[in-house]
Amino acid sequence: MEEPDEITTEFLVESYENLDQLDQELVALETTPGDTERIASIFRTIHTIKGTSGFLGFAELERVAHVGENLLSRLRDGVLALDEARTTVLLRMVDAVRTILGEIERNGSEGDARYDDLVADLERLQDPDATDAPAAPPPPKPKSNAAAAASPGGGAGPPNVSDSSIRVDVGLLDELMNLVGELVLARNQILQHAAGTDDTTFVSTTQRLSLITTELQEGLMKTRMQPIGHVWNKFPRVVRDLALTCDKQVRIKMEGNETELDRTILEAIKDPLTHVVRNAIDHGIETPAARVAAGKDATGSLSMRAYHEGGQVNIEISDDGAGVDLARVKAKAIGQGLISEERAQRMSDRELAMCIFMPGFSTAAQVTSVSGRGVGMDVVRTNIEKIGGVVDIVNRPGRGMTLKIKIPLTLAIIPALVVGSGGERFAIPQVNLLELVRLEGTAAASAVETIHGIPVYRLRGHLLPLAYLGEQLGMSPTARADGDHRPALNIVVLQADDRSFGLVVDEVFDTEEIVVKPLGPEIKKLSTYAGTTIMGDGRVALILDVLGIAKRARIVAEGHARGGDDPPAALPEDKRAPTRTMLLFRAGLEGRLAVPLDLVSRLEEVSEDRIERAGGHHVVQYRGGIMPLIDVRASLGLPAPADPEPLRQVIVHARGDRAMGLVVDTIVDIVEDHVDIERIGGAPGRVGSAVIQGHVTDLVDVRGLIERVDPTFFREDAA
Repeated sequence: MEEPDEITTEFLVESYENLDQLDQELVALETTPGDTERIASIFRTIHTIKGTSGFLGFAELERVAHVGENLLSRLRDGVLALDEARTTVLLRMVDAVRTILGEIERNGSEGDARYDDLVADLERLQDPDATDAPAAPPPPKPKSNAAAAASPGGGAGPPNVSDSSIRVDVGLLDELMNLVGELVLARNQILQHAAGTDDTTFVSTTQRLSLITTELQEGLMKTRMQPIGHVWNKFPRVVRDLALTCDKQVRIKMEGNETELDRTILEAIKDPLTHVVRNAIDHGIETPAARVAAGKDATGSLSMRAYHEGGQVNIEISDDGAGVDLARVKAKAIGQGLISEERAQRMSDRELAMCIFMPGFSTAAQVTSVSGRGVGMDVVRTNIEKIGGVVDIVNRPGRGMTLKIKIPLTLAIIPALVVGSGGERFAIPQVNLLELVRLEGTAAASAVETIHGIPVYRLRGHLLPLAYLGEQLGMSPTARADGDHRPALNIVVLQADDRSFGLVVDEVFDTEEIVVKPLGPEIKKLSTYAGTTIMGDGRVALILDVLGIAKRARIVAEGHARGGDDPPAALPEDKRAPTRTMLLFRAGLEGRLAVPLDLVSRLEEVSEDRIERAGGHHVVQYRGGIMPLIDVRASLGLPAPADPEPLRQVIVHARGDRAMGLVVDTIVDIVEDHVDIERIGGAPGRVGSAVIQGHVTDLVDVRGLIERVDPTFFREDAA
């Protein structure tokens, strides 16, 4: 027995609903045989069933529906008149269709029954002179109560698939979502009140109310969630048509079609994704001749992948084309006046690649119906950022490009950090939050430096540009840390676009689920605010637009770096600082080991039961792919501890879309210290030793360890 897939189930639900309506319409039509609109409606229903059944490979169902459609077509055109015989045979057709659907629902196939007599009668009654039909043969014997229930007179039985689902108007769902939002606000107010009372009964009732509200919110959110496949279904046709227009050959591969997100988000990403696909085919994938000359398959590949991670939806669109021609991008951006020549010389490869998102930027030689007007990729970035998402590029010159998009699951109710400045409270979406830093006493007074007029804070060896919230909002300026008037410095470390910066606030309160309300017309045009919400005490708080504040503070330039000067976030490291930031860890029984923190992409924990073997190496399934693992303890020949931890710590080193994991026993600390490397004995797997925080520490040769496992991992560096 094979269960129907999602497409078949949807077909069954819709067909059952239509068949119930057909029973009524055919009987009603017998009394008003001249009702052409009703005949046309019946015809369209059978036509839909026939077409879909053919697509799904249900041949017998298609055959029965087809001859029924022919009879209905002649009735609709007025060639035939509806009489008792034709009504009876059409009702028999409806029963047969219902029986076949029941068989499909139970077994995933039509079964062995054939309806030759019914087909013959439907064909015979297409003759205008035919006036009667032979007695109807008994229908195929049902094999279960469920089959009996498939026919109108079959008696009671378990409900079919259509009885387990209903169709709900989208407007009603939106209204319910608004009501749940109001309930969340009321819940927050009650929780705040309960925090100040000693009435245990009231507190326990409040907690129960909070739990029910959360479950109701999650349940309603599920009703609004739709698979991203609803948007992706149109792209195979888009790719085909564009490829023909551009004289290219492209195949498309889609993964994660079942990844769900809120319908409002789905609507918002339709146009951006279409722009990305068009850009990949027009600018990315080469012509067949060019691909063959470059040693590639003549047919290009476009891959679309979606998956959930960290409460967000990740979408990756990759092609195996030529990638971004950085020299051409630089020349075009300078020629179009988007950046200065001086600034272009200072930009990194990634910054140059991101220039394709600048307003007005285009590398097309001429304007066509596909591209060249310089609006496509700018629209992508703008629309994604409007819904709280971010866009990034992984460029592989000559081998293709991957566009990465991160978007929230929903915009209606979001977690946020509540902060205070100038006596007012503000909400910061948690999706933009990286960490919190609080400095007190003399540390607060000496922590902030000024470089080129920009306040900065050294966070683990990196310069973090600072913005003072009060100043950016035109309120009473947030007091600068001077040791005399400010006992503490609160820095909220945020991510805006691809930049990190610190927002200095007076107070940090707590995280809270907030209901996003639209801005009023008076402040809607202000770029520093993204919306409003009502706090637990009933007061209104503004939701900060992190990117807007970063632009206002010149941390991210307006128009995404349109102009001549580097944004402050690109400040260079102070080369005079004799320090390096190192990750300290232990592997085996020996002393501490270290790697430079700039070689660490992420830190993860992996249980032993998740580690598998492939290609002769230990691997782990990681972020939708397979990540090879290197046991640092074994690679360095270190003795194992007597009682190793069940969870292994993994230091992830990533380059583009590839990653390698170094398995260690314990992560010790992240430190900033003077590192003077000395070679002692030339032990394999080590680049030398240094005194870090008063302890002799071996520095692990990350590149050497990785190249033992995969000699090609760094090959693109040498190209």
